Amino acid sequence: MNEGGFLAELVPERRLRRLELMITRRLDGLLHGSYLGLLPGIGSEPAGSREYRPGEDEVRRMDWSVTARTTVPHVRTMDADRELGTHVLVDASASMDFGTAELEKRELAIAAVAAVGFLTLGNGNRLGAHLLTGEGVRRFPARGGRTALLSLLRAMMLAPRNQHEAGLGPGIEALHRQTPRSGLVVVVSDFLDGLDEDGLGPAAPAWEEPLRRLAARHQVLAVQVGDPREQELPDVGLLTLVDPETGRRRDVPTASRRLRERYAAAAAQQQATIAQGIKRAGAAHLPLRTDRDWVADIVRHVHSRRRLSRAAANPRRNQT
Repeated sequence: MNEGGFLAELVPERRLRRLELMITRRLDGLLHGSYLGLLPGIGSEPAGSREYRPGEDEVRRMDWSVTARTTVPHVRTMDADRELGTHVLVDASASMDFGTAELEKRELAIAAVAAVGFLTLGNGNRLGAHLLTGEGVRRFPARGGRTALLSLLRAMMLAPRNQHEAGLGPGIEALHRQTPRSGLVVVVSDFLDGLDEDGLGPAAPAWEEPLRRLAARHQVLAVQVGDPREQELPDVGLLTLVDPETGRRRDVPTASRRLRERYAAAAAQQQATIAQGIKRAGAAHLPLRTDRDWVADIVRHVHSRRRLSRAAANPRRNQT
């Protein structure tokens, strides 16, 4: 192997080692397979109750004491505390190659998968993945251990760029068909695929119904990656914008204050459409941005989920 090829092979390894070191240093002790996970899930440790969803919840999980006390049907929730099966669905579409801050969105997606993987290693836990590529859905069977995780992250780093992906909705459907056993599913995407032509609604995103069916069987975390330039335009004069999915180009006069305000308002509406679709589907929502401390955002999410889980487990204490 020549020197250039050898160095090219080393780059992913060095990046993976730095990523692992940062995650394990900053998040060690927050999340382990034998403790509470990213989401309250199906397991063996009681975690409280929530309202019964007809057609989605199993009657055998009814919490009759809470149902009698509140007169509203409730089901028991459990913590996925051992032998957790986790599957990630990663969007590798062209729009994920965009980034104007510390990271590209694709790099942030890899970092999110790394965090999930490193923090659920051990105790027999396994991680599988579905990667949306130009050839369709590339599947990585669920395996345990650090070596398998690093192999998955390496494949994500080396995946071809600027390809038209298989579609987020069909990708979610494929994952749903191939993961019959309940567990934790993490969908990592910018969730821009499947929106209306202008991305502002009012129609539901095309991925919402598949995501709802997935959430009926699994505990689902939707990790939405974004970039600040998707939310607001800088005042830099005439700016040429290129749609990474279609290649269409448009010159935008960013010096116009009115145009920048209209853009920001439309971007906010688009984000609201995505957030509402995720919420209606019954998935937890974790927004990450390329200009923010994504590790701190994950920490805040974990703390928030734990507080909610403890509150659900101790309803009487909350009333006093």
